[in-house]
Amino acid sequence: MNLIDCTESRHAGAILEIFNEAILNSTALYDYRERDIGSMGPWFAAKRNGNFPVIGLENSQGKLLGFASYGTFRAWPAYKYSVEHSIYIHPQHRGQGLGKVLLNALIEEAKRRQVHTLIGGIDATNAASIALHTQAGFIEAGIIKQAAYKFDRWLDLAFYQLILSTPEHPVAK
Repeated sequence: MNLIDCTESRHAGAILEIFNEAILNSTALYDYRERDIGSMGPWFAAKRNGNFPVIGLENSQGKLLGFASYGTFRAWPAYKYSVEHSIYIHPQHRGQGLGKVLLNALIEEAKRRQVHTLIGGIDATNAASIALHTQAGFIEAGIIKQAAYKFDRWLDLAFYQLILSTPEHPVAK
């Protein structure tokens, strides 16, 4: 397996496939409808414009097994050192420790880019994701009860955070 920087031209289709499977079959994404390929251009543009990474994990044949990224937590300038991250694994490759590899790579990239706080919004029933995050040192920061409605039930959104020692010299600008 190889960690790579995902590109729109090479990985948009594979990322879209992983997104859509999560939308249709899980509470990992609080969304109702599959996305189309046209949504990937703006998604990648937002990552580029925000200087946010899209880290992938490929097998030796170049198949994307999963990806991780982060983006703006809140739009106001004072939140510039906090990001909300996500990790998605192709359904055929879950349970193999790939999420841990991607999360660790994302943490290292966040440190390199001088992020202070990584925040994960996780469905409160997603025990695997919660375990992954707590094993990496994340702590529960709160739960928004009945934050979403999907699959004919209310969903609670748990927030987990990891505070990093970066940035070395924060500025309020």
